[in-house]
Amino acid sequence: MAQILKGLDAAKSICSGFAEDVLTLKAHGITPTLQIIRVGERADDISYEKGACKRARSVGIDVKTTVLDVDCNQDELINVISHASADNTVHGILLFRPFPKHINERLVKAALVPGKDVDGITDLSLAGVFCGSDLGFPPCTAEACVELLKRYDIDLCGKKAVVIGRSLVIGKPVSMMLLNENMTVTICHTKTIGLREICKDADIIVVATGKRNALTAEFVRAGQVIVDVGIHVDESGKLCGDVDFSAVEPIISAISPVPGGVGSVTTSILMSHVVQSAIKSIR
Repeated sequence: MAQILKGLDAAKSICSGFAEDVLTLKAHGITPTLQIIRVGERADDISYEKGACKRARSVGIDVKTTVLDVDCNQDELINVISHASADNTVHGILLFRPFPKHINERLVKAALVPGKDVDGITDLSLAGVFCGSDLGFPPCTAEACVELLKRYDIDLCGKKAVVIGRSLVIGKPVSMMLLNENMTVTICHTKTIGLREICKDADIIVVATGKRNALTAEFVRAGQVIVDVGIHVDESGKLCGDVDFSAVEPIISAISPVPGGVGSVTTSILMSHVVQSAIKSIR
């Protein structure tokens, strides 16, 4: 039976690490504040939003939420982002993606002030990840994957990692972050030939396909660690990930659950970024 990499303990540890900073900020009359901007009613966005709001309340961070209709025009969305970017009481902005097809993501991201980009979607933030510098903030979910592995003392140095997914949201940034941990990283995707064999050769697999049950028993072997980044709602209305958990868990050595795995850590890292941004605002 595999070890379950639960995110709760890691999340608590991260939050305790910035608790004193929150108290210091409030002593100076500043309440760290996150602005959430969501377009439409995607189930996975709503689930993450609920988790983020709950986490924020528990650590003394305020949250403002703006929800736009799925058919909103691009200018309306940009105006909301620009207003939040100019609001001195807002320290971090979270934009849910993907946007509807009629929205130009490049123009929307350009309206976001990089200093408030607490989920690492702007070019400057991503440049920091790829250059190994502290420019901006890395994407929260990518950072959460690495943080979860570290919190469970899983040896990364010199090991082989396979990342299934090549998006700028998770796949590419988490690959760079694992590379910075001295792992040998292979990025795979839907066009990869021989994916099963590549996965079986890995020590750690990060699954970020966006497809439910994408990783099945045929892709894994004994001794591997699996990080499941996916979040879906199954036919019974329950949350699940990209991994066929019941089939894979008996074979491997460790796996993050959905829910209760990466997502728990992600929201704590998001709050940490908000607090860091608030600190920077008074320096």
